Amino acid sequence: MAKRKEPEDRELADSDEEAELERGAGEASGDGDVETSSSASDLAQSSGVDEELDAREAATLGSARYVHAAFFGAGILAAYLSGKLLLAGWNMLVDWPEAVRQVPQLIQYGEEERGTLSLLGGSIIGVLLVLYYYRKESVRTWAGEVAYELSRVTWPNKETVTNGTMVVLIASLVATVYVALLDRFWGYLTNLVYGA
Repeated sequence: MAKRKEPEDRELADSDEEAELERGAGEASGDGDVETSSSASDLAQSSGVDEELDAREAATLGSARYVHAAFFGAGILAAYLSGKLLLAGWNMLVDWPEAVRQVPQLIQYGEEERGTLSLLGGSIIGVLLVLYYYRKESVRTWAGEVAYELSRVTWPNKETVTNGTMVVLIASLVATVYVALLDRFWGYLTNLVYGA
C-alpha cells in the first residue's frame, strides 16, 4: 500500500511546487522595476528550476519508460523467435514430400522469400503477443512494480567499481600463484618419494 501512495505523494508535491512557481512568476511580472533589474537572476533561477522539474519528470516517468522498453524488447524477441520457428517449420515441411504433394504452394517461394515471409509472420505474432499481455492489468501492474523497484536501485560509482575490480584481480593473482607454488612443491615431493 505504501508503495502505491509514493507516486501520488510525488505528484502532489510536484503540483504544489508548480503552483508556488506560478505564484512567484505572477509576483515578479506585477512589478515592472523589479522585473527589469533582476531579469538575469530570474532567468538563471528559472532555468535551474526548469532543469529540476525536468529531472523530476524524468524520474517520475523513469519507471514507466522501463516498462515500455521491456514490452518493446519482449515484442522484438517474440517476433524474432516466432519468425525463426515459422521458417524452421516451413523448411521442414518443404523437405517432407507428402506435405509438398498435399500443399504444392510450399515450394512456390524460394529460401530468401520464405525467410522474409516468416519474419513478417513472426512480427505480426510478436505484436499480437505484446498487445495481449500489455492489455492485462495484472501484467502491467507487475511490470510497473518491478520497474519502480529497479529505478530505486543505487548503482556504484566509478571509483567503487574500479576498487572492486582491482581487489578481484589481485585476489585471483594471489590464488593463482599460491596454487602454482603448491603444485610445484607437491610435484617435487612426489618425485623425491617415487623417484624420477
